[in-house]
Amino acid sequence: MLDLYSEVRAVHITAVFISGGLFAARGMGLILGGNWPLSAPMRRFSQVVDTILLIAALILTTLVHQYPFVHGWLTTKVVLLVVYIALGIIAFRPGWSPAVRCGYWLSALLVYGFIVSVARARHPLGVFANFG
Repeated sequence: MLDLYSEVRAVHITAVFISGGLFAARGMGLILGGNWPLSAPMRRFSQVVDTILLIAALILTTLVHQYPFVHGWLTTKVVLLVVYIALGIIAFRPGWSPAVRCGYWLSALLVYGFIVSVARARHPLGVFANFG
């Protein structure tokens, strides 16, 4: 099974960057007043990418035997993923002023960046792991 690790990891990392880039682009499109970010094809594409990302993550956890709520850095990623999703849902929900939408969108992007730093460092403090 470990011979699949490199391929699954590559799929996971690719999906991470496609998902984040898509979220950033859709948010910017909304802030600039576009309707395309909320169109059905864009939402579906985002859902497909995020599903691939989640499936790859689940496969990776079983391949390397590291699990959320057992390993601190994975627990941090899962908790922050919930925060990121909540902020993204709020940012894309209709009815917010552009300033409020932008605030939630930027907050979600910061959380996304921190999730990536936790994954790279394999430490719950991510980018801050070396300060201390």
